[in-house]
Amino acid sequence: MRCPFCGGPDTQVKDSRPSEDSAAIRRRRVCPDCGGRFTTFERVQLRELTVLKRSGKRMPFDRDKLQRSIDVALRKRPVEPERIERLVSGVVRRLESTGDGEVTSEAIGEAVMEGLKGLDDVAYVRFASVYKNFREAQDFQDLLGTLGGRLAEDGEPAPEPVEEIESPAPPRRRPARSRS
Repeated sequence: MRCPFCGGPDTQVKDSRPSEDSAAIRRRRVCPDCGGRFTTFERVQLRELTVLKRSGKRMPFDRDKLQRSIDVALRKRPVEPERIERLVSGVVRRLESTGDGEVTSEAIGEAVMEGLKGLDDVAYVRFASVYKNFREAQDFQDLLGTLGGRLAEDGEPAPEPVEEIESPAPPRRRPARSRS
């Protein structure tokens, strides 16, 4: 493993232990050249995945990119990091278990949306707005309508439609009096 600080080719493992969810091995490493310390994670990879983009371009699947996009959707939301890691691992396992080494970007987006819908409604709407390239407020209303219907099915009342209220005209300001 190369050192991320100096680029030295050989680093030494000082400590190994399973991660919190036991889905990876956490390794503490040290570089003999610069003395830098860093952590790596080793995960099982069932197969090498290639992503087929909408443009037709093929790219290697990047778990970190998936993690970052989910983190952006969940920014400032009250969701435990363990649940986020389970979501990412579940999406990756689902993609790897398709039996095909090539997966479409649409399949990844749909899998993430499905996971976020069960995890956090706000994050689901955030991710969907970017993934589905929302252009106007009506797109949000349509998506929220599907969530409102789901909430009603779960026994919770669906949110009431918001009435449009005309805003009153701003108050008139009196001209400033000159002080003489």
